[in-house]
Amino acid sequence: MGIIGRNGAGKSTLLKILSQITEPTEGEAMIYGRVGSLLEVGTGFHPELSGRENIYLNGAMLGMRRAEITRRFDSIVEFSEIGAFLDTPVKRYSSGMYVRLAFAVAAHLDPEILLVDEVLAVGDMAFQKKALGKMGSVVKEGRTVLFVSHNMAAISSLCHSAIRIDKGRIVDQGSARTVVLSYVNQTVVKTVSSVRNGERLASSDTFRFVDLRLLDADSMPVNMVVSGQDVQIELLFEAHPRQSMNSAVMSLAFYSMMGQSLFLCRSDYTNTEYTAMPSEGAVTCRIARLPLAPGEYVLNLYCEINGQVVDWVESAATITVGEGDFYGTGRLPSGRGDLLVAHEWSGIRSRSDNGDLRA
Repeated sequence: MGIIGRNGAGKSTLLKILSQITEPTEGEAMIYGRVGSLLEVGTGFHPELSGRENIYLNGAMLGMRRAEITRRFDSIVEFSEIGAFLDTPVKRYSSGMYVRLAFAVAAHLDPEILLVDEVLAVGDMAFQKKALGKMGSVVKEGRTVLFVSHNMAAISSLCHSAIRIDKGRIVDQGSARTVVLSYVNQTVVKTVSSVRNGERLASSDTFRFVDLRLLDADSMPVNMVVSGQDVQIELLFEAHPRQSMNSAVMSLAFYSMMGQSLFLCRSDYTNTEYTAMPSEGAVTCRIARLPLAPGEYVLNLYCEINGQVVDWVESAATITVGEGDFYGTGRLPSGRGDLLVAHEWSGIRSRSDNGDLRA
């Protein structure tokens, strides 16, 4: 279960109560099973003891026998990647080393309930990925993980369900994806639109873009979208054509923040024709499964009437794209690049001696 909310909402306090570090001012928590917790860097470690000694100390605090700890000792050290410093007092460890060892101990001593706070943010990206993979395997073994994080992608991919806390109270609960999307849309800054004041490379008094709105698949205004989500972009305009209009073409271009052209949406690409315009109107561009990786992107707009560019706005808006399950596999896209492309891989086939491929 993921636990999300603003800073100060009570997420960490909840885990401290469940791990019996803090007593609740009222009410009670019923816990069934051995609890392993990773709440703050170095919690439960004795700074004067070595990494080796702290592994045994932590295990004893979890109720493990020395023989059980010894049996898992090599796996813990290998996972933590601090073998060269195993006999160094942990007070000399960096915060990243603290986290690696603490997480390795908490995850390998087989607690029925694992409590994990935001401390994973201290580790490097490679270790974060490995730690999330380990938590996923813990979940598959049928054990419970309560995971507090500001990483919405991690919550969405790892957790089956989630709760959102505000001022110590649960204000939303349900599937992780539903709770995360609701939270993100309420907290992320709105799309930054500068259509009226954007840099106009071409303009006329016959047509002018005046605003832009970001909508979800149900035509509801949203603050941001996620990779793979259906999205609609509504363009509001004013028009005062002085001559008959044979055709108008609307264009919406996506650019990276570094100015790299990514893709272009034009109304004539889809055989959409506009032959008349009201003095105040709007058109909507619908994009299925938004193929953008997480990040911020710039939108440019332009309109042609009878083959003449009548409005061209550079940097008309900046939108934020959050991490989403674009491929529908539960694996969130990672690595470099702005565009996500739907693709498939074949199965492995053997090759015969003459080079032909056989199934």
